[in-house]
Amino acid sequence: MDSDALHATVVGQYQRHVNPALAKLMAFAGFGVEVQGEGCWITDHDGRKFLDCLGGYGVFSLGHRNPTVVEAVRAQLDRMPLSGKAFFNAAQGALAEKLASLAPGDLEFTFFCNSGAEACEAALKFAKGATGRAKIVSTEGGYHGKTLGALAATGRSKYRKPFEPLMPGVQFVPYGDAEALAAAVDGETACVIVEPIQGEGGIHVPPDGYLASAREVCDRAGALLIFDEVQTGLGRTGTMFACEHEGVAPDLMTLAKCLGGGVMPIGALMGTRAVWDKVFSENPIAHSSTFGGNALACAAGLAALEVVERDGLCARAQVMGGKLVAGLQTVRAAQPELIAEVRGRGLMVGVEFAMDEVGELVVAQMMKRGVCVAYTLNNPRVIRFEPPLIISEAEVDLAVRVFGEAVAETAELIAELV
Repeated sequence: MDSDALHATVVGQYQRHVNPALAKLMAFAGFGVEVQGEGCWITDHDGRKFLDCLGGYGVFSLGHRNPTVVEAVRAQLDRMPLSGKAFFNAAQGALAEKLASLAPGDLEFTFFCNSGAEACEAALKFAKGATGRAKIVSTEGGYHGKTLGALAATGRSKYRKPFEPLMPGVQFVPYGDAEALAAAVDGETACVIVEPIQGEGGIHVPPDGYLASAREVCDRAGALLIFDEVQTGLGRTGTMFACEHEGVAPDLMTLAKCLGGGVMPIGALMGTRAVWDKVFSENPIAHSSTFGGNALACAAGLAALEVVERDGLCARAQVMGGKLVAGLQTVRAAQPELIAEVRGRGLMVGVEFAMDEVGELVVAQMMKRGVCVAYTLNNPRVIRFEPPLIISEAEVDLAVRVFGEAVAETAELIAELV
């Protein structure tokens, strides 16, 4: 099948059997069919190569098809891909032990699932079960998934409204506002769920001391603190976990995305012994997952953690992130009327534009030039840069140059319309 036929076939399949509205949107934007990934690059059906600065919303921290992870999964595939469920699973035990050795504070147990949304569902459920309370405090602009419980705690009404009534008892407060958080948490609060850096909210880094304040507020009220590290965890922000920037540990912590090394889907909820005792002591199967913790995913997770540590990717994220931010700031200085702010930490970087729809135009212009980015789901004025942590200096330079060209062309288009 030639490239044009392949594209037409896949678009038609999406239109007929996947999501007609999404197919129309993607076809209008000119998106192709991905056929291969290698390192920091994706190749489409026409053979065009794209520098992946979106990174699967944080999935591809190790790049595409990292050889260490691929080999670990291939070896496990030859032994036993999925658990028979009546036996102990060695890969799951090993990954849980490794995570416990890396995690902050007293996080020593892990429940494995298949995605970040599942991990957040489990976190909310465990918080309710462990405290016997129902109230949940979340943040405006926060994003924790689109399943019913996680959606109820996601801070944008656009996604919640069509599916209400959702899980009751969720209160939203402004992100980064320690006083508002303290006022909301009371004796009825089961938990506070918060991202150490907001991802889909627009790559917002909270003020210094915010996470520590959240910890104090929860301790005072007897509530649990949940850090959603699905997007920020495992080196993305320059430390293994983003909460380590403030030296604050939660009672529950969600992980997913890059934990599978860009090869296997996996989600995880980590928690303390106190929480696990409350949830599982009377009923060891109070929460379970058929495919969660399967041997293939756990083998990928073990290999991914090995690569992050072996290759010094936390430190690399700091260095390459600093270079990326500096380059983007240079573009901002040249286009101050369009670019409001560049912000982030490590290789989790956002660029906020001063006007609506500019982000979408810039994304399209960058794709046209062979660099893949996207805007954040809860704030379309912000485009995010979350490239693999293995990105080279030359690739950072390319991303900055293309971004500058895309913004300049967008400025010309806007000028013609005014």
